Amino acid sequence: MKRSILTLLLILMILFTSSCDRAPEKYQGSFLFLFNTITEIVAYTKNEDEFNEFTNFIHDELEIYHQLYDKYNSYEGINNIKTINDNAGKNPIKVDKKVIDLLKYSVVAYELSNGRVNIGMGSVLEIWHDYRTEGINDPLNATLPPMELLEEANKHTNLDMLIIDEANSTVLLSDSEMRLDVGAIAKGYATEQVTLHAIDKGYTDFLLSVGGNVRAVGGKGIEKTPWSVGIQNPEKESEQRSLFTLALNDLSLVASGNYERYYTVNGKEYHHIIDPDTLMPSEYFVAVSIICEDSGIADVLSTAIYNMPYEKGLELIESFEDTEALWIFHDGSMKYSDGFEALLK
Repeated sequence: MKRSILTLLLILMILFTSSCDRAPEKYQGSFLFLFNTITEIVAYTKNEDEFNEFTNFIHDELEIYHQLYDKYNSYEGINNIKTINDNAGKNPIKVDKKVIDLLKYSVVAYELSNGRVNIGMGSVLEIWHDYRTEGINDPLNATLPPMELLEEANKHTNLDMLIIDEANSTVLLSDSEMRLDVGAIAKGYATEQVTLHAIDKGYTDFLLSVGGNVRAVGGKGIEKTPWSVGIQNPEKESEQRSLFTLALNDLSLVASGNYERYYTVNGKEYHHIIDPDTLMPSEYFVAVSIICEDSGIADVLSTAIYNMPYEKGLELIESFEDTEALWIFHDGSMKYSDGFEALLK
């Protein structure tokens, strides 16, 4: 009898040990529309059910941020960026803490970037958006917005007119012509917040890409080997999709470039990243990439250094710990920060 019990216990111990030692499996998934882009997920989980649960969690979390930070659409029972813009110059709007946190973060981003990243430029960006949309829909009649129209809109971009009442959780644009546009910050910021929430929920090894804003957590498999992430080749005609492949553990990669969201006027392409000094698409670089831990900071820095000369951008990057950057110039040459090469696979 004792031998039978010991045998049974031994079998149970073997089964328990083999179950614990079973390697997590790799799963991949994606979904569309949130932040007007594709979200892709790679994760190592115990089984497909756990991965599907994780994917649904990421989707639901991102959807909350998408709706709150949307400047184009209204949602029942939600006061979002559009609500704030629609009530500019009228009355304070009660908003979710996630909106307050983003706007406070954006004010800090404005100061850190010396004004290169300004969510108060919505009136200017709205004009460019309208002309770009018309130009894409009717390319033969595509035109540039008149400079006098842009300059008039630029009179209404002062962030001092953004009144954040944290105690009452309200936001007011005291300038009736001012509009917020959080496009340079919201996606990276939301990606980071959702990632941190996922980590708190116990998810430890995944790669999340929200429209190319990449956040790597943990590593691949039991060995926790780094995630392989490519930096997109901005040359549209090239067969080489990636310029470099990086090995990332617990890091983010965010890029800004002239190869997305552009239209053509008289044979010249005009992209969507607007220089706050010239009110025209920035022309310093073809593309820049930022690598650091926080996806929100990476998003801010990618726009900031895209909108400033290389020397100033390098100085800004070097002021942040454990942050690397790659600059791609119009002649095809490249420069990168000191620690960039160490991340190459």
